[in-house]
Amino acid sequence: MDNLEKATAFLDSGLGELVSPRILLQAELALEEAYVNVAHYAYPGAEGEVTLELSVDEEQRILELRLLDQGIPFNPLEESAPDLSLSSKEREVGGLGIFLVRKNMDAVLYDYQDGQNILTMRKKY
Repeated sequence: MDNLEKATAFLDSGLGELVSPRILLQAELALEEAYVNVAHYAYPGAEGEVTLELSVDEEQRILELRLLDQGIPFNPLEESAPDLSLSSKEREVGGLGIFLVRKNMDAVLYDYQDGQNILTMRKKY
């Protein structure tokens, strides 16, 4: 969690002048939610690394964020969406982070390759 601010600053420096404030905020929210999930669950009882990659296709106006970690294999996209019709007291804990990622990004993909979790998030700008 200590590096979340650095990850957000990296995103801001890469996108700040390129995208609208609304798109930047959506990308920041998606990054934060995905990053927090990795920080809390990828390395149970230990610290580990997470790599953030940012690419921009200016011709097609698509930004792509990728989070890579060597933690336990986990596909967050397999988790069921939270039941938002229930009150927060009635709803099961968890699931809101990936729900917010999906709502703020146009595409979210997961892959596990070479011992790495790879979460790819794309947004048209």
